[in-house]
Amino acid sequence: MKRTNKLKIFNDPIYGFITIPNTLIFDLIEHKYFQRLRRISQMGLSYLVYPGAHHTRFHHALGCMHLMRKAVQTLRFKKVEISEEEEEALLIAILLHDIGHGPFSHAMEHSIVSGVSHEQISLLFMEELNRTFNGSLTLAIQMFRGEYHRKFMHQLISSQFDIDRTDYLKRDSFYTGVAEGNINSERLITMLTVVDNELAIEEKGIYSIEKFLVARRLMYWQAYLHKTGLVAEQLLIRVLKRAKELVSEGTVLKASTALEYFLKNKVEIQDFNADVLDIFSRLDDNDIISAMKEWQFHDDFVLSRLCAMILNRDLLKIKYRKKQVTDEKLEKHIARFMEKYDVPEETARYFVFTGKVENLAYSMDKENIRILMKTGKVSDVVKASDLLNLKALSKPVTKYYICYPKHS
Repeated sequence: MKRTNKLKIFNDPIYGFITIPNTLIFDLIEHKYFQRLRRISQMGLSYLVYPGAHHTRFHHALGCMHLMRKAVQTLRFKKVEISEEEEEALLIAILLHDIGHGPFSHAMEHSIVSGVSHEQISLLFMEELNRTFNGSLTLAIQMFRGEYHRKFMHQLISSQFDIDRTDYLKRDSFYTGVAEGNINSERLITMLTVVDNELAIEEKGIYSIEKFLVARRLMYWQAYLHKTGLVAEQLLIRVLKRAKELVSEGTVLKASTALEYFLKNKVEIQDFNADVLDIFSRLDDNDIISAMKEWQFHDDFVLSRLCAMILNRDLLKIKYRKKQVTDEKLEKHIARFMEKYDVPEETARYFVFTGKVENLAYSMDKENIRILMKTGKVSDVVKASDLLNLKALSKPVTKYYICYPKHS
């Protein structure tokens, strides 16, 4: 029998060489559920704005695993006891934290499945893999759910300052070229410590944390909530909504078997048995792109136009506003569209719509980022910081938008 070397090395453009620490993690990476992440873009349709943003969730998951190893080394160096089993569970939990993402990420949560978040699907995948790997993911699942008694371990996986964010800010900034998002993740991780079973940052790391929060805010406006990316995502949500409507009326649409299943069936969290999960695992960005390439020639006015708009990057005009868009303004654009194309109002509403986005870099309501002062006292980052703008960063900023065709 041929023996494979399971301690392989990846070359990552951000951190250089990333090594796989053990055979279980190698086998998880090899699994088809994880390999699927190579076909799911990390930033959805953002490549329509930043041509370099073609990196995948596979990249991101490996980067997170690498940073988690660094975090464990740092904490052990500071005399925080972490057993081999705990380390392995932390690495597995962070490696698989995004495994439930559907094609083009967030657009799918509103269209392919009904109100099921990617976190819920990630958990279902982890439980399925746990069965495959004879219970060896049990501790990782406990940590992921926040049920393990050492709270800081869950905070490393998911909190306002976690390993996930330290990787995606740096990685997305690199691939988009948005320099403002570039954080020093290695330095941030070196400043980690644990106080009373909770994660904290040493006082000397406070400027790095300030930079991290500012970078997060800027990346949201410049990349994640960029108006062109936002309008493209909204169009994609409408493509799938329209496709589902047509299928429910008996129209036959060309689509992959997996996509067809989700167009025909309303899938909620309670419907996710092992078979449905397996069908979901066969979905990736390619299913959506190839479906749109077919549907752009369909005789349905809405479906064909929406698909062509995304594929040819001929998007709607979008305007951000500080105040809510008036009904009057919306109705004016709807009336104009109806007149121009001689279509009913419900058709026009696919191409003329309003919405809002919110950007909150740091939430005071959630678990706070704790700073360990030299005196031994623990303080919230906003109180510890001498930067006035951190207070501003903890207030949500809402922008309203209206989308309508360019030529109307």
